[in-house]
Amino acid sequence: MGGSASSQLDEGKCAYIRGKTEAAIKNFSPYYSRQYSVAFCNHVRSEVEQQRDLTSQFLKTKPPLTPGTILYEAELSQFSEDIKKWKERYVVVKNDYAVESYENKEAYQRGAAPKSRILPAGGKVLTSEDEYNLLSDRHFPDPLASSEKENAQPFVVLPKEFPVYLWQPFLRHGYFCFHEAADQKRFSALLSDCIRHLNHDYMKQMTFEAQAFLEAVQFFRQEKGHYGSWEMITGDEIQILSNLVMEELLPTLQTDLLPKMKGKKNDRKRTWLGLLEEAYTLVQNQVSEGLSALKEECRALTKGLEGTIRSDMDQIVNSKNYLIGKIKAMVAQPAEKSCVESVQPFLASILEELMGPVSSGFSEVRALFEKEVDELSQNFQNTKDSVQLKEHLDRLMNLPLHSVKMEPCYTKVNLLHERLQDLKSRFRFPHVDLVVQRTQNYMQELMENAVFTFEQLLSPHLQGEASKTAVAIEKVKLRVLKQYDYDSSTIRKKIFQEALVQITLPTVQKALASTCKPELQKYEQFIFADHTNMIHVENVYEEILHQILLDETLKVIKEAAILKKHNLFEDNMALPSESVSSLTDLKPLIGSNQASPARRASAILPGVPGSETLSNEVFQESEEEKQPEVPSSLAKGESLSLPGPSLPPGGTEQVIISRVDDLVVSPVAAEDTAGLPGTRSSELELGGPLEGEEPAQEEPEPITASGSLKELRKLLTASMEVSVDSAPAIEEDTNGESHIPQENEEEEEKEPSQAATTHLDNCEESEVSEREASQQEGCPLGSDPVCLSENQVSEEQEEMGGQSSVAQVTASVNAEEIKVAHVHECQWVVEDAPNTDVLLSHKDDVKEGEGAQESSPELPSEE
Repeated sequence: MGGSASSQLDEGKCAYIRGKTEAAIKNFSPYYSRQYSVAFCNHVRSEVEQQRDLTSQFLKTKPPLTPGTILYEAELSQFSEDIKKWKERYVVVKNDYAVESYENKEAYQRGAAPKSRILPAGGKVLTSEDEYNLLSDRHFPDPLASSEKENAQPFVVLPKEFPVYLWQPFLRHGYFCFHEAADQKRFSALLSDCIRHLNHDYMKQMTFEAQAFLEAVQFFRQEKGHYGSWEMITGDEIQILSNLVMEELLPTLQTDLLPKMKGKKNDRKRTWLGLLEEAYTLVQNQVSEGLSALKEECRALTKGLEGTIRSDMDQIVNSKNYLIGKIKAMVAQPAEKSCVESVQPFLASILEELMGPVSSGFSEVRALFEKEVDELSQNFQNTKDSVQLKEHLDRLMNLPLHSVKMEPCYTKVNLLHERLQDLKSRFRFPHVDLVVQRTQNYMQELMENAVFTFEQLLSPHLQGEASKTAVAIEKVKLRVLKQYDYDSSTIRKKIFQEALVQITLPTVQKALASTCKPELQKYEQFIFADHTNMIHVENVYEEILHQILLDETLKVIKEAAILKKHNLFEDNMALPSESVSSLTDLKPLIGSNQASPARRASAILPGVPGSETLSNEVFQESEEEKQPEVPSSLAKGESLSLPGPSLPPGGTEQVIISRVDDLVVSPVAAEDTAGLPGTRSSELELGGPLEGEEPAQEEPEPITASGSLKELRKLLTASMEVSVDSAPAIEEDTNGESHIPQENEEEEEKEPSQAATTHLDNCEESEVSEREASQQEGCPLGSDPVCLSENQVSEEQEEMGGQSSVAQVTASVNAEEIKVAHVHECQWVVEDAPNTDVLLSHKDDVKEGEGAQESSPELPSEE
């Protein structure tokens, strides 16, 4: 610290700060202890009931970076506060997102301690002196400013043309300088990435301790009348709690210290920043100790509770459910009234404002991925050099960490600042930054998964002939883009869902605070004495309000998905693009309760992904070359699920789960859903079984499309009356007449002859053409990246000729097969009926990519 700062913060002031910090920790402790035991109970319950996240994803998840991975290293000019001079420093940023400065590169390489280490959580990055002065003055309430002429002297004199300013709320600011604009851009983009991750990575943690802490902060602030989001929830536990203390300390420090400061404005500002940093460091050290002791107490308490929780789990669940019923009866009417008056009328318009910038950001990520892969493909076709291809692949894997290339994608989402201005007055939601940064983190995550999936699917084909590798690159790209579209839709719906609840919930909480909250105390009598640690009426009350708002937001999001706004998919669709390189990856683990609804349909309807895989020569080869050390997402734990409750208790954060009433059946839907368990798509399309399979018992007569709809509805009704007996029964159903051992299945899948593959390709093309014709009217132009344009459909319709009868017969045969399916099979088909609109457009793309490459683009990018 500089001398002036130390003299300002004398021993008396330090003692005052320590006292305030101690009081804050003491006041916070009961909130944390309560939430800790509740979160621990929920954690044990989810463990006992083997609950799984019900949101599905098609792209493979990229493993986290190895700790210590270097994201940035370079020599640059940094302003040193201690000596008030610019110094050349060697700056290194690793994947803990701390900015470390060393004397020089040699000092870093020999393991010397850094000269400075900055964690920029809660910070802002600026590249112009005027912007920096505006922001820093806003947080320096100078009592002499009005009587003083504007100080033209810059706060820090720049040695080079291109500065980067790092503003932080309670720390002295960072100043960096560069000779070149490109270097300035690279460093400022990287700093923004660091801030986003440090702000939000802790909040994404799913540990019960992290959940307990965040809940405790929310209840602690509510007690002081603060509802909703708080801009200072950035960083980890110590930083967040220190921010809470500083929020209380700040007014006193400003009143006591600012008027005593003498000298020019810049000198006073510098002194104030140093003083704030010293106070914040004191607070952080004390918070760290206090929080550590508090955690130990809570851990000791829950150790004693674990036995009770495990033995009384049924009682605890029943008791909580009973309490939910009681509190819901009291809350429902006023909550509904508040929703109707203050929330419902605005939800659709807020969603509309959210959807544009968020979707354009994800579209930009998609376009960037496609552009980079096309460049890689073009380069390989020109050089035929496999060593260069490997280098390009490595560069592609680093694309999500390339801050400069990713920045245009992130910038699209910044439009939310303008779009959501009205929220500040109507909903008192000033912290659009939180939504923007969280969205940008999701975008980066999806790009990581896309490049990782591309590399995993392509790797088996890198050693073959150059011509085959070039074809493989294109086919893998198309597959990954389809998977990206589905995952993008799922993640965006999650973003909209979280944002809408975050924006509107405080309004309802505030409206009910004076009437409903005081009533909660009387409901404590319904909790057994032994369970008072595990169930709290305040938590139940908050969960009910959250669920009411969630239901309202899901309605408007579902409506947007039905209208296919911004290429959102409905939740009951089954996309023919699992993140697998062969059918063998799709084998379900029978009896497991881990699959998501979207995965169930695709795993149990081989007619959907199978048709693409079997007709795809590249991915047939990949079965033989498949690498066992890269498990698919199914192998890692996602597998066929038994019928049962689809939502775990507390599963309110899940993206919309499809229900039975979502079922939409059309003549083409009958064709799609007819890929029943035990019936491979090749058998359906070729009109006969694959080698080693038993032929169908009889040839059913064709039936009308309307007839198939009636039959499905009859079976749907019947399925409600029959219970599933056991896992073996499902095992039998999902694999056809009898269970085929895995080894035999693998052999069967590897043996289809080349002639059969060619025949299948031809059949699939005719089927896809028929589907194009039926979809001509319903194709939303310009909004759906996987949809053909009207002209393309018309051209292909003309070329189609008399092929429509083939697909028509197939549809009839398939629809009839549903009649003879087991009831269990009907349950699976009905629960996750595919969204035919999107499904068809995806199959169109497969046909386009394989049969019409010269005449039309394979996958138009989002606009």
